[in-house]
Amino acid sequence: MTANVRIMGIVNVTPDSFSDGGNFFDPQSAVAHGLQLVKDGADILDIGGESTRPGAAPVTPDEEWKRIRPVIEGLRDCGVPLSIDTRHALTMRRAAEAGAGMLNDVTALRGDPGSLEAAASCNLPLCLMHMKGEPRTMQDNPHYDDVMAEITDFFVERIAACESAGIERKRLILDPGIGFGKTLEHNLTILRDLGALLKLGLPILVGVSRKRFINELCNVPNAADRDPGTIAASLQAVAQGAQIIRVHNVAAMRQALTVARYINR
Repeated sequence: MTANVRIMGIVNVTPDSFSDGGNFFDPQSAVAHGLQLVKDGADILDIGGESTRPGAAPVTPDEEWKRIRPVIEGLRDCGVPLSIDTRHALTMRRAAEAGAGMLNDVTALRGDPGSLEAAASCNLPLCLMHMKGEPRTMQDNPHYDDVMAEITDFFVERIAACESAGIERKRLILDPGIGFGKTLEHNLTILRDLGALLKLGLPILVGVSRKRFINELCNVPNAADRDPGTIAASLQAVAQGAQIIRVHNVAAMRQALTVARYINR
């Protein structure tokens, strides 16, 4: 169940991310945090310079690059691949040139007219995430007739768009977008039925870390206190076939996966 699962550690270089906004906004702090996550057992570091929390305001590619460039430069020799969490084509190109090893786009290459071309030229692994709407409005009463069917159809369309743009299917990773245009019940349905996405034949990434649905279930208003719920939901995702788990607390997730692996070997 857990032998091949990789942990993606989150490095938010933002002043306004929902859990740790401002904690690592200084590049030196962000680099130190990333190095600690590697020591804690991260297999990938996901560096982001723009918050995509519900209601977040967009930033320009130049501002985003100003935030993340020194962090990429400080971490590119850390021993694990650097994923760049961006929806801007220019940032994708800049990050690839600076040594990034993966792209992670919450818009699935729909957020910038140049994203498909940029991602194709970068020739890096690419995570496509499902999001209904955009960050400022995505939680305004999202509705689905069948959430898993709609997410699956979305990925079929985006995979086809990527292949048409020259992006090889084998480079793609799918993220169902927990909390991105979903209610509590939508999130729970995704976690129960995540295995339905396996029929697409691509790796699945799941990011539940400290998200609002844990507070809705457990009344934990402080995001930093939601790691137990994060671990529970992440292990459920792994049981359903997720291969990459994106978390803030890498050490706790590594411990949970190790224990689960020994139980199930």
